[in-house]
Amino acid sequence: MVAEQFDERLDWTVDSLARLDEVCARLLDDGSLSAERFDLWWKLIGPYVGEVTIRAYGGEWVEHERARGAYAIRVLSMTGFPFATTARVLQGEDFKSLASFARSSPAIAARSTTAEQDHSTRGRRWRWSHKRR
Repeated sequence: MVAEQFDERLDWTVDSLARLDEVCARLLDDGSLSAERFDLWWKLIGPYVGEVTIRAYGGEWVEHERARGAYAIRVLSMTGFPFATTARVLQGEDFKSLASFARSSPAIAARSTTAEQDHSTRGRRWRWSHKRR
């Protein structure tokens, strides 16, 4: 549909999500999508965003209690919600991007790992100082 209606070729890469962001913006040029059109595009774009992210960083589709009725993805030891991001983009929410969803995954994962290590280290220091007293 993207190729037919918007003359854009998607190739399962993270870069293709930037082109898909542009398609979403064009979909919204005439205002909000009808419920039927929103549902159609959400069902097409959500899985594509998830699959591109999984292919780029390794991972899998998972079920998650925060995403009842829609799947989440598990990549780089974290859970992502491509359907939620897709919904926000299709609703025209400012500063939401399909490409950013995928591109930010490594940075978020690295930051989460660092925060966990810092927390773990602080806990060990506290225990050590506590034992010393």
